[in-house]
Amino acid sequence: MDTFLAISFDIVQILLNVLWWIIVVQAILSVLIAFNVINTYNDFVSALWRGLNTMTEPVYRPIRRLLPDTGPMDFAPFVVLILIAIINYAVIPNLDAALISPGT
Repeated sequence: MDTFLAISFDIVQILLNVLWWIIVVQAILSVLIAFNVINTYNDFVSALWRGLNTMTEPVYRPIRRLLPDTGPMDFAPFVVLILIAIINYAVIPNLDAALISPGT
């Protein structure tokens, strides 16, 4: 049982790290598109942009409902990155320590 929990926590951390990188790539792509370094007329860029938005929109939507409207600046990715860091570096290690070795 302890091994199963440890592996489960590792899988969750890996998935959160993948999500973190997806958000970082999306933010970089967003800046490049905003400054017209690359444009969405390119089929690859357009497909990549749509794919990243499809993956991240369900994560951003509840956070955007809570945040005030800031116009063109979207703070939802920053909030998600902070939440991922909190979960990865505070919540999971404490859960791991409490559930796997509760006596120590």
